[in-house]
Amino acid sequence: MTSYATAPIPSVPERIRTGLRAGLQTTLKLLKFVLPLYVAVDLLKGSSVIELIGSWFSPVMQLFGLPGEVAFAFIAGFLLNLYAAIAIMAPLDLSPWQITQCGLMMGIAHNLLLEGGVLGSTGARGGVLTAARVLIAVLAGLTMQGLHKVWIG
Repeated sequence: MTSYATAPIPSVPERIRTGLRAGLQTTLKLLKFVLPLYVAVDLLKGSSVIELIGSWFSPVMQLFGLPGEVAFAFIAGFLLNLYAAIAIMAPLDLSPWQITQCGLMMGIAHNLLLEGGVLGSTGARGGVLTAARVLIAVLAGLTMQGLHKVWIG
């Protein structure tokens, strides 16, 4: 029989201090990344730059019932992470349905570069799996948009 040594359980105040310290460190890391993106998009929203670039992506994003400006969030979500995508989406005044649509698609296909690389290092076909994730996200988005049209009109 194997015997495992167990470390003593810290006291409740020590666990609270440890949890608060870790939570504060995580919050500060996220703020360093998310806050500048949010401010940049909010400032660009007041200019014609975001409208101009958003108009380039508008035909594709309309397939999913989304404004063209949301393409920035998809690029950030696909290439970076969901926190970057959320920071970009927040100032765009999206409806609850549009946020759900983005969340569904980005939940399926996010952080593609890093996760594709990790998959490739395990011997899996990272490129194929990354392409599959993007395809599934597109199909899920189109399906959700179709359902939205049926239910809402």
